[in-house]
Amino acid sequence: MASKLSYLLIVILLFVHHSSALPSKITKKSLFHGKRSFYRNPNKYSFASYGFTMCYYNQTIDHFNYAPSSYAIFSQRYAVKSSFWGGPSFPILVYLGAEEPLDSQLFVVDTIAPIAQSYKALIVFTEHRFYGESNPYGNMKISLQNEIGRGYFSSAQALADYAKILLHIKNDLSTDKSPIIVFGGSYGGMLASWFRLKYPHIALGALASSAPILYFEGITPQDAYYNVASKDFMDASATCYDSIKESWGQIDGIASKPGGLAFLTQKFNTCTPLQNATELKDVLESLFLGAAQYDEPPNLSVKTICGGVDGAGSNASFVDRVVAGLRAYGALSSCLEIVDENPSEIDLGWSWQYCSEMVMPIGNGNSTMFASPPFDMNNTIEECIDDYGVAPRPHWITTYYGGFDIKKVLRKFGSNIIFSNGLRDPYSSGGVLEDISRTIVALPTKEGSHCLDLLPPSPDDPDWLVMQRETEGNIIGEWLLEYYGAMMN
Repeated sequence: MASKLSYLLIVILLFVHHSSALPSKITKKSLFHGKRSFYRNPNKYSFASYGFTMCYYNQTIDHFNYAPSSYAIFSQRYAVKSSFWGGPSFPILVYLGAEEPLDSQLFVVDTIAPIAQSYKALIVFTEHRFYGESNPYGNMKISLQNEIGRGYFSSAQALADYAKILLHIKNDLSTDKSPIIVFGGSYGGMLASWFRLKYPHIALGALASSAPILYFEGITPQDAYYNVASKDFMDASATCYDSIKESWGQIDGIASKPGGLAFLTQKFNTCTPLQNATELKDVLESLFLGAAQYDEPPNLSVKTICGGVDGAGSNASFVDRVVAGLRAYGALSSCLEIVDENPSEIDLGWSWQYCSEMVMPIGNGNSTMFASPPFDMNNTIEECIDDYGVAPRPHWITTYYGGFDIKKVLRKFGSNIIFSNGLRDPYSSGGVLEDISRTIVALPTKEGSHCLDLLPPSPDDPDWLVMQRETEGNIIGEWLLEYYGAMMN
């Protein structure tokens, strides 16, 4: 690694010497949202603490129409960190914002920084339109009430935003020959892979972490997500799996009796009185699915829950076992929220994205530990029409970006994409898990969870995770080496 890195830096420096006419100084700017602790620590993860410069770009509201109204502009936020940058012609590493404010995504810099330091790269973070401070109409609620305005809220518009911002940065810094590598996780990982495919003249490569680009109708079975989550619990403890599976019927039975809902309200310490069994089961299912999706070391969520469930003993009822598991997990440290009276802008924004184009058909099947129904496209269409007055376009994503026969298609023209997936993440079932070509590679990890490779490195990280991040950095280095070598010839 060290010798290859040294050689790459020599190649870059030789290339920069050939481009010496460029100035040498820099000028100064929600797939799945996971509830991780560092999202809730704004003091630790702030622009100031990481040495970023905040910037704002006058962005076009509609990139794909030439009507006068399309030329309206809004202020889009991005941030730049130049402390590692070697100057013009050195690389630019870009984290593409997803379905949350820019501030919530800065933790990723701890993972990107070592790569930037190795290759003397500029770091850029972009904010997705309609989230955070990059909302054209002020806030999410107002935006979604605007029937015309919310039509500009799409992945294609977001990618075009990023293209314009990145070209603006290169022009502003007089560094047109700097190669760009884009990063993203979850929905952001989907955006990163799609950006590489749609804008190969701007991005040299992409790292797409936990990007379920294949979780669309006709490609991935609808129950795949639930199957992986169930397997996570079965792998942790078969008795835990069985207890949770049996608890659904027991909850229904208790709820059907006089005073049953009041009993369950007290048992699960819900913030508001239960109106029916379904709302409790929905919340419990969400907790179990979230535990599986973010089952990250060293505090493995599924193992923690199952430790509590099994620790309750075989004499405890299935409901009591589940309560014990939730207590161990910390989900009952305060009252259990059943009805979200104040949905976040992330929830509101993703609801629209789901009802317009991001229609991922995720539903239960017959061979899981869960009790919810299968995915029903007709119900989804009805709900979206009720909410927004328009029906979703479930096939638009695969029409616009592809997905069917992905190996055959991308092998012919694609290159330089890393698809990383943790196989304990239920969304991995819709990810790319096998190499497509020499330069479109899959990095699946058996014990990995959702976007685990993008989390800040920790002394507790297992060896396989350390090796995964190192492999990703080495692959990116190979792309850069090939790029600079070709530019010198």
